[in-house]
Amino acid sequence: MKRVTTGIAPRLYRRACEILAADIANGVISHGSRLTETMVANRFGISRAPARQALAELERLHLVRKSESRGYDVVAKSRVSAAMGAPDDGSSILADTTRIQARSSWELIYDNIEIEIVSRTSLADWRINEAVLAKHYGVSRTVARDVVARLQERGIVHKDDSGRWYAPALTAKHIGELYELRWLLEPIALEKAAANLPDGLLLSLRKNVADTIQSVDKIDGETLDALEQQLHVELLGYCGNTSLMRAISLPQALLVAHHFLYHWTMGLFDSEPFLPEHLAIFDSLLAGDIDGAKAGLVRHLQISRSRAMMRIKAVAEVISPDELPYLEKLESD
Repeated sequence: MKRVTTGIAPRLYRRACEILAADIANGVISHGSRLTETMVANRFGISRAPARQALAELERLHLVRKSESRGYDVVAKSRVSAAMGAPDDGSSILADTTRIQARSSWELIYDNIEIEIVSRTSLADWRINEAVLAKHYGVSRTVARDVVARLQERGIVHKDDSGRWYAPALTAKHIGELYELRWLLEPIALEKAAANLPDGLLLSLRKNVADTIQSVDKIDGETLDALEQQLHVELLGYCGNTSLMRAISLPQALLVAHHFLYHWTMGLFDSEPFLPEHLAIFDSLLAGDIDGAKAGLVRHLQISRSRAMMRIKAVAEVISPDELPYLEKLESD
């Protein structure tokens, strides 16, 4: 039986409520401040309905109360103001949204959308409808546009010749092209990074891999994803060449896919094969053998290409995603 991946929009009002509650507790929004539906909607890029629900939930938690005029007044003293002995006279009223613009609105829904799209690219190409995406998540077109811009930045979506957004399928050709870019570019970054690594970093990263190998029965997808990030993102990030890292980031969209694939394919191999490959790269670097480390990285990426396809095929056999209104499956030529 195929396992089903659902595509349910998160409860935006609850996430907005949690962030506002934390801001109240930490003094970002002080006692006596005024919150309105419009303010909350504008801050999080959501419609008035979830903004109203968020305020109602804050009222239920006794953090705000309805104002005599309009909106809600913050009635809970923050830990910060209480510790500093701030006056409890309601003198700090927010006239605008400046003080509570602490987070980007698109971040509230980005992770959910990213996994919805990436999980489906193991099956087909998909067209993304920005307007329907905004409606599905109850956010503004601006927020939806910011989400798609971030997806493009991470190499997950592209524009076709007609200027429409699409997410390419993880086909053997597409995977091969991305991995080829990686084994051409990443060794250059590795050599540059080797001269800039802070003391103790290599030993720390090597220990993380060695410890994981020794705890093979406790490995999970999150651990594997973290180890991939430590070599291919954290370590290479010390290369000091911003343009090179920007070029590398496009094919590293594969790392986003791996975050999903590891979760579904933990039993595909008896032990995770990339771990000793990472270990060998770190050992070469620690020995000062930069050429050996570069060659090891190339071998690792070339072998990883075929393993990635094995994971994709395995996932395609066990998932059957729900339809999402903002995604249209594209037929193969």
